[in-house]
Amino acid sequence: MSKKFLLICLLISTATFAQYGNRDGNRIGLSAGISQTTLFTNNFKAKAEMGFAGGLSVRGNYYNNWSMIFGMQFFANNFSLESTLNQKIKYSIQGVQVRLLLSYNVVEDHVSLDFGPVLQVNGKLGIAAADEDKIIEGTLLKASQITGVSTVSGNFYLGCSAGSKVVRAVIFYEYGFTNILNKLNKDSDLREFNNNNSFKGNLGTINGQVIFNI
Repeated sequence: MSKKFLLICLLISTATFAQYGNRDGNRIGLSAGISQTTLFTNNFKAKAEMGFAGGLSVRGNYYNNWSMIFGMQFFANNFSLESTLNQKIKYSIQGVQVRLLLSYNVVEDHVSLDFGPVLQVNGKLGIAAADEDKIIEGTLLKASQITGVSTVSGNFYLGCSAGSKVVRAVIFYEYGFTNILNKLNKDSDLREFNNNNSFKGNLGTINGQVIFNI
């Protein structure tokens, strides 16, 4: 899925939402902010780390107090795992997300609750060269051996936004309901180094952003 294709989808959605309800309720937003991500897994000892994200969204009136939001976000998130020397191995994950959300307008044009599915496309995990040969605590795995994670996954989004028509603060949580480590299970040698256990991990990210609407 190319970035060009995602941009086309965003433009199409902009035109589609413009057909719903009162035009005053339709908004195109630009957002940016910070994130904190962790990996929920029984395989490793993981800790949350800070990152950042930002993107574009289109909000359109749907029905009564309900709106729909189509958005695309680029992210650079981080989490860390513990090594055998009690040192932190920091991993980065970068990619793009496409979301389609329902939004309930608690206070019209000021406060809303948003929820829905998110499609995530990301690259391999990144680590510093100095960390590549470190052994992950509780396993025989080198840090560099688990970077080839699944590149397509699904998340669930739950959030709240508050502010004015033009500027809003947004806080939301995303939980990855797919196993982002599943691709590692295809390598039997890696499973052996992981105490013959299957790899299973789900990303969880909390974001705080500011969105500017036009």
